[in-house]
Amino acid sequence: MHRPKFKSHALLSALALAAVLTTGCSTTSPTVTETAPPTAAESPEPAAVQEQLAVVAAPSGTATPTAVADAGEAGPAKKSSLKVASYDRKSGRAVISSPSVTKPTAKPSRSPSTAPAPQPPVTVGDIIASAPAPGAPDGVLAEVTEVVGSTEDGDTTVATEPAKLNSVLGARKADGTVPVDPSAVEVEPLLKGVKVSWAKTGGLRFGPEGAKLPLGSLRIDVGAAVATAEGAPASAAASVEGFVQLAPEVAFSYDGSGNGTGASPGGALLGLSGDWASQWSLKGRAAGSTNGQPIRIPFAELHSDPVIQVGPIPVVVNLDLTCYIQVNADGRVTVDVEQDLKGDFRVGGSFSWAKGWTPVSESHMRGEPLTATVSAAGDVKAALGAEATVGLYGTVGVTADLAPYVRAHADASAEGSLDGTGTGAVTAAGSYALYGGVDLTGSLQFQLTIFGTPVLGRKIPLGALHHEWLLSEGGGAATATASPPTKTTG
Repeated sequence: MHRPKFKSHALLSALALAAVLTTGCSTTSPTVTETAPPTAAESPEPAAVQEQLAVVAAPSGTATPTAVADAGEAGPAKKSSLKVASYDRKSGRAVISSPSVTKPTAKPSRSPSTAPAPQPPVTVGDIIASAPAPGAPDGVLAEVTEVVGSTEDGDTTVATEPAKLNSVLGARKADGTVPVDPSAVEVEPLLKGVKVSWAKTGGLRFGPEGAKLPLGSLRIDVGAAVATAEGAPASAAASVEGFVQLAPEVAFSYDGSGNGTGASPGGALLGLSGDWASQWSLKGRAAGSTNGQPIRIPFAELHSDPVIQVGPIPVVVNLDLTCYIQVNADGRVTVDVEQDLKGDFRVGGSFSWAKGWTPVSESHMRGEPLTATVSAAGDVKAALGAEATVGLYGTVGVTADLAPYVRAHADASAEGSLDGTGTGAVTAAGSYALYGGVDLTGSLQFQLTIFGTPVLGRKIPLGALHHEWLLSEGGGAATATASPPTKTTG
């Protein structure tokens, strides 16, 4: 019997459809997404490694280092062959020289040139960091706001505005301490007789005390008369003599990891630290202080612009110190005291997003008396200290006043009797104490925002650090016999 093929085809189609529906819609069969490997978007990305920059002293005897952050690349600054030929801080105008630009000849060709005009070496938005240059003894950190044109020498004149360190350091990290070359410190004596000595790495030494100094140290010797109390005998003329010796170091730290908000760094630090030694003596009866203000005598001004190389970027640090003598007395006590003091110090400012800018103020010093003689009742305090400012690219970031001192206090009373012959006895009783100490004060300034941190709303005091120790003390009673003067017979 012949069967229609049409029914057979229908049966096969029905079976095939049932198989597809059974396998494709099963809830127990594995799905494609369960067996496929995870996509690239789902794979965890490795954490970016933050670039660590070395912090070292810029090499001496080389060309002025420069770094440029290219606005077109939107990245951190790189070492550049460009030089700041001149700079006017007041107007912001700068002349940029590029060794790759061909200088015009003295006799220009009369035939027209078909070569395209050279492109300027910098463009608007570029940021230039330079070591000290002509017109910029404090260095340059500036952003190009306009390319003005070319000079006759083929250099490029630009208009600039101040920039921030985070714009050249970016997301990188740096931390280090760099010694200040004592031979590069300019010293201006303010009193006659001031003597300067130093010793630097490499065995180079200078000055009358240079042979005795540890490497990296600078020493200033001074001897000066101070105001003597009215009515004091000539033998009680007041004077201070001694020296200050220090080995300064610059501490610099930057963390651009983005712990803050926006482009601001997550951390920063600028500070001055180092070893300190001083020895000084106070003799005589110093005049009483005027209106409660001590007598202050500056005897030397020190200045230095050390360049520290933070990776490819020259960071210019500005240091200024004024060494001084300060005497606070009541005009009654006569002394002959001398103290030898040694220790170290550390001042500066540290930034973090958790605390903002916080002061750094430390000093560990100890002294010992070399001589101690105190007569009459009264008080006197003499300091041989230094007032310092630390900044970057011509701005002041930290001010500090480090004042090691010696202080004498005496209580005394006297009774005496003389007979008609001029002979008698004087009995004195009392006590004295001699102290050494150190005072450290200062503040963080608004210009620390050069790191790219939020603006300081006010100056932040370092916090007064005061430490005092006993050098010597004495007391008791003594009797002295007075005799009339011997008559001379002729």
